[in-house]
Amino acid sequence: MDSDKTTPKSNAIFRVFRYLRFYPKQITLNILFNLLSVLFNLLSFVLIVPVIELFFGLSEPPAVEPDFAFSQSAMTEWATYHLYQFRDEAGFWPSLLTFAGAYLFCVLLYDLTRYLGLFFLSPIRNGVLQRMRNDIYHRITILPVSFFAGRRKGDLISRMSADLADIEWSIVSTLQSLVKDPINVIVFAATLVFISPRLFLLFLVILPPAVLIIGKIGKSLKRNSVKSQQRMGDMMSAYKETLDNLEVVKAYGREEWRQQVFEQVNTDYSRRMVRVARRREAGSPLSEVLGTIGLGFILVLGGNAVLGGELQASVFILFVIIFARLIPPVQAIVKAYSSLQKGSASAARIFEILDADERITEKPDAIPMPAFSNSIEYRGVSFAYDGEGGHPVHVLRDINLTINKGQKVAIVGPSGAGKTTLADLLPRFYDPTEGEIAIDGINIKDFNINSLRSNIGVVSQNCILFNDTVANNITFGLEGVSPERIREAARIAGADQFIEQLPQGFDTPVGDHGSALSGGQRQRISIARAILRNPPILILDEATSALDAKSQQTVQTALDNLMQGRTTIVIAHRLSTIENADTIIVMEQGHIVEQGSHTELLKQDSTYRKMVEMQNFSNNI
Repeated sequence: MDSDKTTPKSNAIFRVFRYLRFYPKQITLNILFNLLSVLFNLLSFVLIVPVIELFFGLSEPPAVEPDFAFSQSAMTEWATYHLYQFRDEAGFWPSLLTFAGAYLFCVLLYDLTRYLGLFFLSPIRNGVLQRMRNDIYHRITILPVSFFAGRRKGDLISRMSADLADIEWSIVSTLQSLVKDPINVIVFAATLVFISPRLFLLFLVILPPAVLIIGKIGKSLKRNSVKSQQRMGDMMSAYKETLDNLEVVKAYGREEWRQQVFEQVNTDYSRRMVRVARRREAGSPLSEVLGTIGLGFILVLGGNAVLGGELQASVFILFVIIFARLIPPVQAIVKAYSSLQKGSASAARIFEILDADERITEKPDAIPMPAFSNSIEYRGVSFAYDGEGGHPVHVLRDINLTINKGQKVAIVGPSGAGKTTLADLLPRFYDPTEGEIAIDGINIKDFNINSLRSNIGVVSQNCILFNDTVANNITFGLEGVSPERIREAARIAGADQFIEQLPQGFDTPVGDHGSALSGGQRQRISIARAILRNPPILILDEATSALDAKSQQTVQTALDNLMQGRTTIVIAHRLSTIENADTIIVMEQGHIVEQGSHTELLKQDSTYRKMVEMQNFSNNI
């Protein structure tokens, strides 16, 4: 979908309707068959008049054939004359059966065309939602990591599930009403004007107050819908937090407290949904009451017109029938309006994601990254993000660093020093706010993003596995990989032995987030994935810090195999794992404060030396 960042939230509904442009044929056919259904419906009511005349003889036919003219009185006289002529020639029962058959035929055509209208609406409804889901998912995959840093995943999931479902029932499901019911109102209203303009004026008298009241109800509905959808996001977040941290909740005996938190959010959500439901359902009875009041006035004034000879009785009956049939589509339009107001809140939340600033953009003339051959350079790189109140929070300041091909560079420092951010700038998970990063002298912003990232492998502390088989997790991002290559990657990563012992070997599902495996096993599969990708540049972000000593030793061996022949950036917590690094970078508060080999830094009265001594002391306790 085309991005439209200048569109206000109040126009979110119209932006949903822009998806209709992909279905011109279905929309045309839907409108055509809806129009035909309205006309056949109207014609079926018109055919009731001849039946009434034949049964009751409510009027006398003209003595001579009147001239046909396009007016209510002239058409009525002309039709009455020919009706009685047909009855006299064909006989009472044959003529009655003829009109009854015509009435049934019109009803059948009405039902058929109404079904065909719905038939062509189905691909529109489902197609719009399919495209919206695709756009949201695509947007989430291309937004920078920083977009999600301050957002609750539960709220994002709520937008993709609850908000889209609300759009389906509140906006997309009203398409039939928005097409058919206005046609109904226009055609029926035009017919009423043609029959008796004076009686129809009564309908116009009660219309403005109804529109005013319904408009106020709609604004209140939209306001409460926004708050209710926010509470739904809070509920989803509470669900996810509890599921992700269930062991902690149980270990600390906080089940009742989490239950109270959830119940409070759930109660608030339910209360607001009650308000939404009450306001949404108020519009339809209101329109019916006002319509009934108008019908009462019409019965009084119309009956007086019949008694005064101003209006033919059968025509008045037709007017009353059509006016009564005008009330349901008006009610449907009112209900559709209320649904649109409710759905606009969800649509606005969806478009907040679709309009989010894609800060990591690719140049139109971006080039594929050539084979890495020389060095990686950080040139005056600084990075900051917007904190509370819009104040910038500086993470990196004026970083200058050169990493030559084949080097193993370790980055150490206290938490919050900027180690991970420094590494994340290389595959462009973020972009520097100042300075640039170059590979072989070329700014990485000049490269195609996919080609840049395909040259960089990442193994992090929180290794991510998908709810799929072991083999598919190893080959993630690659296609057509032979089983032999998968097994070889697993062997180098030291994972082949435990994989062979799994119930289905490489075809064993790993569970959600790899829950069927231990931490060390998950990490080795993650390493096998990086080995199979065979990137020339490797980032290891505290890849062994969460493991026990035995698992660490096994995984470290796999990492040593992975690093052979590659340019490696290692973010280390356990300093013993980086003693053989070519260069060790020590960071504090976003600055590089020290740089050198393990031996060189130990010879100095350095921060690194103090870190090593403190860690050795802790290990000996």
